[in-house]
Amino acid sequence: MWRPERRGSGRGPPRLLLLVCVALCALGDCLFVTEYFTRTPRKLSAFKSFASVELFHFNVPDDTMIAVWNLITFKEQGGTFGDSCPNRNVTVYFRSGAPPVINPLRTRFPGDTAVPGSFAVTLTWTLPNRTTGAFNVTSPLPGDWFLAAHLPKDEGKISVKGLSEECQYLFQPQLIVQRLVGVSVLYPGYFIDQMIPARNRSALYKVFVPNYVSKVKVQLLDCSTRNKSSDACAVVLKIRARAPPVHNSSALDCREWNPCELESAVPAWEQWYYVLVERYLTNSDVYFRIGVQVTDCSKSNQSKEPAQPSSSMNMPQSFGAALGFSLADTLSAPALPGSFHNSSRASEDNAVYIAPAVDTNKCWPIRPTLRNELDTFSVHFYVFFGPNISIPPDRAAVFAINLMPVLDSGGVLNMELKLNVSALRGANVTVFGCLNHGVPLFIPENATLRCESESMAGFFLSVNTSTNITKLRIPYPQTGTWYLSLRSLCATTHGFEVCTNITTEIYMRAYLTPCINDCGMYGQCKLLRTNNYLYAACECKAGWEGWGCTDNSAAYSYSFQLLSTLLLCLSNLMFVPPVAIAVRSHYLLEASVYIFTMFFSTFYHACDQPGIVVFCIMEYDVLQFCDFLGSLMSVWVTVIAMARLKSIIKQRGGRDDRCALPRVTPWLNPNAGAVPAVCTCVSVVMSVMEGRRGVEGGRRGYEHLLSSRVLYLLGAMSLSMALQLDRHGLWNLLGPSLFALGIMAVAWTVRTIRRRRCYPPTWKRWAFFLFPGTMIATSAVALYAFVETEENYFYIHSIWHMLIAGSVGFLLPPRAKPDSKVTPLKRRRGCGYQLCVNEHEELGLVDPAIISINSICTS
Repeated sequence: MWRPERRGSGRGPPRLLLLVCVALCALGDCLFVTEYFTRTPRKLSAFKSFASVELFHFNVPDDTMIAVWNLITFKEQGGTFGDSCPNRNVTVYFRSGAPPVINPLRTRFPGDTAVPGSFAVTLTWTLPNRTTGAFNVTSPLPGDWFLAAHLPKDEGKISVKGLSEECQYLFQPQLIVQRLVGVSVLYPGYFIDQMIPARNRSALYKVFVPNYVSKVKVQLLDCSTRNKSSDACAVVLKIRARAPPVHNSSALDCREWNPCELESAVPAWEQWYYVLVERYLTNSDVYFRIGVQVTDCSKSNQSKEPAQPSSSMNMPQSFGAALGFSLADTLSAPALPGSFHNSSRASEDNAVYIAPAVDTNKCWPIRPTLRNELDTFSVHFYVFFGPNISIPPDRAAVFAINLMPVLDSGGVLNMELKLNVSALRGANVTVFGCLNHGVPLFIPENATLRCESESMAGFFLSVNTSTNITKLRIPYPQTGTWYLSLRSLCATTHGFEVCTNITTEIYMRAYLTPCINDCGMYGQCKLLRTNNYLYAACECKAGWEGWGCTDNSAAYSYSFQLLSTLLLCLSNLMFVPPVAIAVRSHYLLEASVYIFTMFFSTFYHACDQPGIVVFCIMEYDVLQFCDFLGSLMSVWVTVIAMARLKSIIKQRGGRDDRCALPRVTPWLNPNAGAVPAVCTCVSVVMSVMEGRRGVEGGRRGYEHLLSSRVLYLLGAMSLSMALQLDRHGLWNLLGPSLFALGIMAVAWTVRTIRRRRCYPPTWKRWAFFLFPGTMIATSAVALYAFVETEENYFYIHSIWHMLIAGSVGFLLPPRAKPDSKVTPLKRRRGCGYQLCVNEHEELGLVDPAIISINSICTS
């Protein structure tokens, strides 16, 4: 890990740029440009898997001498600077060509997986709310560069959204590059006269190496000082592919060699090679002649000698037409300055041309593959007339796999080889393979079996009669052309030798997938995006870890998964007692809500399990919505039931419901006194009563509007809207609950003022029901908000289920007592106002002036 030094505010980048300018001025004429790139700040997360890191994509231009990444990290809390937030180190990874393959938790990779390397930087905090760091790369490789940043792994606490202001750690990378302009270009086969002035330290050149080149040789001739030849040339010759040479590049001290020749075996194809001539500290001008010689291997000995039928490949061969231009096409005589036809050595002015040498033993024909894109990161590479291919005994079989720039680097390159043992006729044959990027590596029969050269390393594969299947997985492969070289050799007592008259048959399968084995049973392959770049990563569950969710060192056992599932599901049975209490107290609507909550909470947690003990009766999102809605509706209907709104509204109606009408006096016998009138109760609608239509109609409308059922409906609609807006937001869910508590507080206050004593009136109700229920509910909320973590979720959340259900059983009010002055029959009839009419009046025998009407009915 690299830790930046403590720097003053805003002084890091200018100091680095000054060093860049000094280094570049030593190269010659100081022709360079400065380019600046930045990215939008992003919020960092604690590391769980690669799906939780933030990935940044940059592009470094060609001829870049130095690249400086300025890494800025700052804290925020509630929209302001987070000075009170704890200091958490930020780890940043760098890789060229593809995203970095990181493993900060030291987990196991899946078998047969190759892990490419990357650079890592750890940033520590130098200020309360801000820190900066710098990472500079001298002569970086051009093209794509990727940065991955994350925070350390946390304890896995489940925080409630909106409960407190969350500390956010924002990361913003910036890239400053300095690149040379007008680098001198050398042509293969040409020698030109050059000079390094005394004021300069070095001279930089570049040459393009095409396909089918087995060797690149840089020659420095006629070296002299102040136009005087000397035996020792006081310069150092360096060469490097794709970028200017650095301190550890291939180098040769020309003072010890005459002529000074630096070779690069197995060079990268279709790449720029940079040549640096650096003189020692002298005050003299250095004169020399420099040239580059390449060895052409595009015309192998197979083109001179006819191939045997047994060694012929079962697919067409391809040279420059399919994979690029050959050396002969690239260096055609009319296209290059100073070239002469029909001449192997010629000169014009100060340029001398030497025809390229031909190597007939290095390169073999390369077979292309057919690319078939099925989906994102789902690509199959087919060989012609395959997938079974034949490997001749006298030469290698080489295949080219082309990965598209940017598009294919976010997946996994898979390679599978299977040896057909039945076709070997008992021979002890071993097939060796080398998978390399940029150039094929050939395995000769008399060399060490390794897939590496001085400047590059590949991936080694082998199959034989005892192990006839091998696999190789490369996560986040570099884009470009990958070459697979296969060679069959026979094992003898003296080592491996060329097989005679045995053609080996291999089944080859090459394909690109988003994740390794689709992340297995305990993982989910996620397709992620950063700006316009797509990549895939595994997100593991049930304690499984690793790049492909194959590390089971901390995995949950099957019995543990079954126990946690049963505990989360069966804990909802605690709602059975509240349902029974609600039914017994005639709270049928409340009981139906509790049953709804118990049902969907059970099956939601059965579907929400991370392991293999999972049971889903419908889509996950539907189950989650119904579970959340049922939980909040249970709180809502319980609090509204505690308010007893219906009786409050009726008491606020005003006058007594009993009729106060005059008594009926018989018209035929006025001296008989008051006799009981035979009345017939006729229910009439309140709005047809004369003189009381508006007042009584408005009173009943007011009572209906504020009834409990209307509030139940409004609560259901409001909670559904809140859940749709933000299912995990605290205030969207807490707001309706507080509103219900406010309604209950107003109702209880009205009763307390009207009755002039505390409501509920009995101390037993407070001591044995309200206080225990409130304490249980408060404990449940505290556990849910402050104690619950990912590790203890299954039993803490089960306790939450039981406590919430238990609090409902305590807080649900008892059954309302009927009015003793009104019989149950009349209450059930719902008689509002009834008109009692004397039967004599019905017959027209009663004088309206002396009759009286008695009310014998009540509402």
